[in-house]
Amino acid sequence: MPLNIEIAGQDAFIVYFGEETSPTVSATIQIAVENIRAQMSEIIIDLVPSYSSLLVIYDLNKSDPFEVRAGLRQALSNLDADESGSGELVTLPVYYSEESGPDLGIIAERGNISIDEVIEIHQQQEYRVYAIGFAPGFAYLGEVDERIAAPRLSTPRQKVPRGAVAIADRQTAVYPAQSPGGWNLIGLCPTRMFNPEQQPSMPVQAGDRIRFKAIDRDEFLRLGGEL
Repeated sequence: MPLNIEIAGQDAFIVYFGEETSPTVSATIQIAVENIRAQMSEIIIDLVPSYSSLLVIYDLNKSDPFEVRAGLRQALSNLDADESGSGELVTLPVYYSEESGPDLGIIAERGNISIDEVIEIHQQQEYRVYAIGFAPGFAYLGEVDERIAAPRLSTPRQKVPRGAVAIADRQTAVYPAQSPGGWNLIGLCPTRMFNPEQQPSMPVQAGDRIRFKAIDRDEFLRLGGEL
């Protein structure tokens, strides 16, 4: 996989892992993060993975750009990734229903399938955490089955509830807090996706693998969900 290391500021580099997003690229980035942390921990301030890139922020008081670039080349020299096994596997419970997911019927109609089939298809596969952004704890997950892919709403909702499980194009996500949003809502997850009072503050990180598991209304409420 071709790598490109570019300057991203006086104390940062960005590493590009090609132009396409895929589970293999995401797994490779996860291996890169682990290698850099293992080999360059004394000078690294932060690592910010995204879809096909990795931002590396370093301490200018402990190193210089030439040394950091050389260290990155060394750390990135062996990136054999096993996309099926890299990252943690996290299971998130979801209360799927027309009560908790007002766009389930629209997605079912669009795909010429039943609501139950939409729910089943959404649970069938593992999703890779490609990036975390928009808001703390908002994990962009991909890719959903083409049968349940759906474009963003033409008019975003002013309020999407915390825990809303949603689809936009071939991505899916869980809203970590109430906010405006234009994704299609298919359920609610009781798991807090961001809690600054806990460590770690998020249950997932870039490179992890996610599975969704259906729960009923009573279980959702028992786990702390709110309707």
